[in-house]
Amino acid sequence: MRLIRTVRAAVLASSVLAALLAPTPATASATPAAAAAPGDTVTVPVREALQALPVKDESRAGYERSKFRHWTDANHDGCNTRAEVLKTEAVDAPAQGANCVLTGGLWYSAYDDAYFDSARQLDVDLPLAEAWDSGASAWTAKEREAYANDLDDPRALIAVSAASNRSKADQDPSTWLPPYEGYRCQYVTDWVADKTRYQLAINPTEQAALSETLSRCPNEPITVTLAR
Repeated sequence: MRLIRTVRAAVLASSVLAALLAPTPATASATPAAAAAPGDTVTVPVREALQALPVKDESRAGYERSKFRHWTDANHDGCNTRAEVLKTEAVDAPAQGANCVLTGGLWYSAYDDAYFDSARQLDVDLPLAEAWDSGASAWTAKEREAYANDLDDPRALIAVSAASNRSKADQDPSTWLPPYEGYRCQYVTDWVADKTRYQLAINPTEQAALSETLSRCPNEPITVTLAR
């Protein structure tokens, strides 16, 4: 999937979230619908998932990229998170040399509908500033590290052209969407899935932009395992 990748009253928000993020049948027997917790898997149409996200103003106060320890080697195999994503998403597998240096290979960048034959031409999209603005500023260092190295959900990290990723920078969908229009529905759907997985907030302009874009997209169900 990686490749082809205001504010409500408190009572209402709580009831909507509980109803929309009810566990799937696989977990419902073990977890009541009103008690969705980290580790539960939930399935909900993407527009309803968007409605359930908390809407808050964002703040970048105190943000530093170094507060998210990223590109770790969790399984100690010599390849860090970035390399693991590149290996997983390669259309043609690269050769792996010493210190997990990747040569050759072929990758598809869904942001710009283009192929690249060098890992050096690619970035792994990692929206750290957006996460900080949306709630990660209150997380522990370990929680931020887990977010920055999430290999468990294929929508969390995606290899794209360096040019497209750097044009995006720290922007959310209210000011930036992928240049390739054919990928925009998938992009905003995955954006909502990621915010749901980590229970991150959206700001009013972001909410409006997501809603407008999704109004032109299929209301597909998203299945998310909650990380928080």
